[in-house]
Amino acid sequence: MAFRSSLIAVMLLAGLITGADKTALASVNKTEARQTWAHKCTARHEWGRYTTGVTSGRCGRKAEPTTVTSSGTSTSPGTGTTPTTARTTRTSATTGTSTTTGTSTTTGTATTTVTSTTSSTATTQPGLISWWVPGTAPIEWQWELDHALSLTSNSDMGYDETTYSGTPAPGPTVYDIDGIDNPASTVSALHALGDKVVCYIETGDIGNYYSAGEEGLSSTYFAQVQSAGDLGNQQQGYPEYYLNINAPSTLTIIEAMISQQCAAKGFDAVETDNDETWQYDTGFSISEAQDESYMAAIANYTHSLGMAWFLKNPDDVGNPSFSDAMYPLADAVITEQCNQYQTCADLGDFIGHKAIFNAEYVPTTAGSFCPADNAANFNGVLFDVNLDGNTRVPCR
Repeated sequence: MAFRSSLIAVMLLAGLITGADKTALASVNKTEARQTWAHKCTARHEWGRYTTGVTSGRCGRKAEPTTVTSSGTSTSPGTGTTPTTARTTRTSATTGTSTTTGTSTTTGTATTTVTSTTSSTATTQPGLISWWVPGTAPIEWQWELDHALSLTSNSDMGYDETTYSGTPAPGPTVYDIDGIDNPASTVSALHALGDKVVCYIETGDIGNYYSAGEEGLSSTYFAQVQSAGDLGNQQQGYPEYYLNINAPSTLTIIEAMISQQCAAKGFDAVETDNDETWQYDTGFSISEAQDESYMAAIANYTHSLGMAWFLKNPDDVGNPSFSDAMYPLADAVITEQCNQYQTCADLGDFIGHKAIFNAEYVPTTAGSFCPADNAANFNGVLFDVNLDGNTRVPCR
């Protein structure tokens, strides 16, 4: 890891990372209010599988990637075919009828071709849109949401770690970081190291965590959805509010966030958070089918901007239905504590077919889940719930 750290230092000295971005690249704390709530991490504890007051989870290139090309854009679900082997035909509110061919087609919207490759760079064909898709081979990843990623911090970067078995762990090649906290220069610096970068944003709920200046806007996204009348019930014990995902104004604002904070900064993928709000007391009448349509619109919009979409915690539902409905559109899935709460099987169609990133949290020990994650080919890592870089124990 010394070479990678030295390369970052050279970039800083050479002026490739300049001005205000130098400050933004440093490890900085949130405002006092966000420190109190531990930002996106401890504010995730309200999920249905938890009891009030639980504070132990829910924060929050070497793999063979896949090249995806798309010939259009879409903001609504259509009819598709899923690139799998020996898969059964299914119909969902999101994707219509799925078949077992190697090409996924959304009628009248986007055409997606999936091709296995040993390169980490997606191939762009003339007139088509392409995006990176992680493969199913082992992937080292770092998840750091507590503060802006410090490129010169070994703990933030996930360097010099050991696996749960005690062997030296390779450095991460995929970084999942906050889309608003981190500037484009951080994404560029990680790309210079050969890494992929995932943009974390909230799409099913929203907190008033950022200033307009931090977002680079005259009015924050929170203020915009509040002005549109799209804020629902507050999550019990947390300064976040559910969004009216059936409102066109909500989708417009969230898509603007994806464009301005993720695509414009050069991120490779988007991790959406709180993807299955129909099962909560949001203050709105939302069905599972409507939630699937909303997430499909976000997925298609993300793809239209040349980024992958990572589904988040579909196993919270308690059965594979939501996972399987979203499977054709999602390029990977992130889950938390599926071993601890015995929900890994609810990842459904993803298992064995697409990249699965699993986070378990201390005081759970890596030895209690890593054998199962390795056997299932999950990219399992033990983190601390704050996702602040202080704990990272990869399973492999």
